[in-house]
Amino acid sequence: MARRVLLAWAMLPVVTLAGCVDAPRGPRRPARSVSARMVSHPVVQPVPSSVATRACLVSLRQNAIGYVPVPDQYYGAGCSTLGSVRLAYLRSDSTQLGLANAGPVTCQLANALQGWARFGVDRAAQQILGSPLVKIETMGSYNCRNVAGTGRRSAHATANAIDISGFLLADGRRVTVLRDWRDEDPQIRAFLRAIHTSACKRFNTVLSPDYNAAHRDHLHLEVGSGRPLCG
Repeated sequence: MARRVLLAWAMLPVVTLAGCVDAPRGPRRPARSVSARMVSHPVVQPVPSSVATRACLVSLRQNAIGYVPVPDQYYGAGCSTLGSVRLAYLRSDSTQLGLANAGPVTCQLANALQGWARFGVDRAAQQILGSPLVKIETMGSYNCRNVAGTGRRSAHATANAIDISGFLLADGRRVTVLRDWRDEDPQIRAFLRAIHTSACKRFNTVLSPDYNAAHRDHLHLEVGSGRPLCG
């Protein structure tokens, strides 16, 4: 009986299923690796904020600073705004401080600016000039450009610098770097020198009218990891 079943099985026609038999197709191409496929068809994903940036943003929130995060952006030629924010206002001990004409700044710069505005500028204004600070006036922050007279990119090109031009006080007085740096009033001069000294403790680079003529109308405040410069 078993022999008859085997003979019947052997006599069945052979059925070939399409796609199940590897028919000859000429020379095989080497299989592409997974990495090759990824290079050919890259998946673009948002770059997550660094741990340092996230911690910095927490600090801004804790200090009740008004800001809006800026999406990371590479502009090419060494220019970018990474880990940056747009500041709406800073804070003194008791109130909001206006900030005029400021563009994107890195979170690190925003944090340094907040500390300087509160503990350096506002308190100096009250103690030396007898009136609290209301607003800080700037000449901008991010700017894709070189350091004047060089081929080297400025810290402005990465939103790591801001130029401060003036200060508005609660009593209506306006103190500007251009007009008042060498003012005849000793209190005005003392105020500007005091905030310059305070800035040198908080920023990596501070440039004033005493540094060169290019800074005759502003204080250049810059964060970074290079050699400190207080000029």
